[in-house]
Amino acid sequence: MSWQLYVDEHLMCDIEGNHLTSAAIIGCDGSVWAQSSAFPQFKPEEIAAIIKDFDEPGTLAPTGLFLGGMKYMVIQGEPGAVIRGKKGPGGVTVKKTSQALIIGIYDEPMNAGQCNVIVERLGDYLLDQGL
Repeated sequence: MSWQLYVDEHLMCDIEGNHLTSAAIIGCDGSVWAQSSAFPQFKPEEIAAIIKDFDEPGTLAPTGLFLGGMKYMVIQGEPGAVIRGKKGPGGVTVKKTSQALIIGIYDEPMNAGQCNVIVERLGDYLLDQGL
């Protein structure tokens, strides 16, 4: 299966009638493996900061998580595995696998729990596959 199909069929899927607004799979080196058409144009330093927080949990909390220039307040996550951010009625979930970041961005009517399920389910699957 191509990486784009993972984004299109597994991340941008329908969950209880709702969809992520955008999603991407980004290599830990910052390269884009696949992304939805609406995924924000991010800066390499934004991805580097996310990777750093997985290596040193808590580094993003004081400054926030930035993606495409948008600032998300970092909320609960799983140190070294999942980072969750909130911005108004929406937010972001980032799951780290051994080789990539799975990123889902949502807005109402989708909620944080639904986004977490979509992103983390694919991330766990890829981890099980050695990716």
